[in-house]
Amino acid sequence: MSRLSTPLLLALLWLLSRLPLPVLALKGRALGRLTWWLAHGRRAVALRNLELCLPELPAAQRQAIAREHFALVGRGLLEHGLSWYASRERLMRLIHVEGDVKLAERSARPVMWLVPHFVGLDVASLAVQLFQSRPVVSVYQPQSNAAFDEAILRGRTRFGHGRLFSRFESARALMRSVREGHGFFNLPDMDFGERDAAFVPFFGIPAATLLAPSRLARALDMVVQPVVAQVLPRGQGYRVRFLEPLAGFPTDDAYADTVLMNQWIEQEVRRMPEQYLWVHKRFKTRPPGEPSLYRQRE
Repeated sequence: MSRLSTPLLLALLWLLSRLPLPVLALKGRALGRLTWWLAHGRRAVALRNLELCLPELPAAQRQAIAREHFALVGRGLLEHGLSWYASRERLMRLIHVEGDVKLAERSARPVMWLVPHFVGLDVASLAVQLFQSRPVVSVYQPQSNAAFDEAILRGRTRFGHGRLFSRFESARALMRSVREGHGFFNLPDMDFGERDAAFVPFFGIPAATLLAPSRLARALDMVVQPVVAQVLPRGQGYRVRFLEPLAGFPTDDAYADTVLMNQWIEQEVRRMPEQYLWVHKRFKTRPPGEPSLYRQRE
């Protein structure tokens, strides 16, 4: 993205954020349907992930899930403007929270929110800022475009009690913030390679998975509360479920804890498979000697 186009894109997102959500949702779904036809590589990745993870489903059903996923991804792209520019009052009307959203406020121990990559992920981030008062820290992927990176940082921390650390920074500053009283908004299910990770089954396939959730929770004596975001149909808003803390997590076995975490994520994916981030190459990193699970043309 060029420096010239970034202000135009941000201006467009601001303008789109003024639209009623049902109208914005329709436009986003149209964008997603167009992307399905144009983004051949990502379409192939999504279909391959579904083939690997849900082989018991007929191919036609997996394709229907993938098509709906692209429609929701299109919505997510356009609805970023809401996350970054809509008023606090409007967002609180659109986001429907369920469960114990205020656990971190009451807990004598620090809290880790465990938040998998569903398409409503940014809404979950807003929910922990808007509906409870504990300050929040998280880790993000820096963008090569400085202006866009600044927009992301500003948009994701604009309610005044959040901080983002680059994933390339040392964990010491993040751990210090947790000890000082911040809750940790943790995204546990991306493939960042073999560093600090283990090959843990995900839908029965070894997937490079960070061991950090277990290790950090154990080191800092954290309560681990799963959180799942869902995009509701027809522009009705979003649902964010704050679930019961994971029982017996963490233990002194980081690998076993990570197996348990992946099993929980699998359960949530099966609840709403169209909303999981299938366009990401979840199985990109392979154990030594294993071939790629993705075709070279992708």
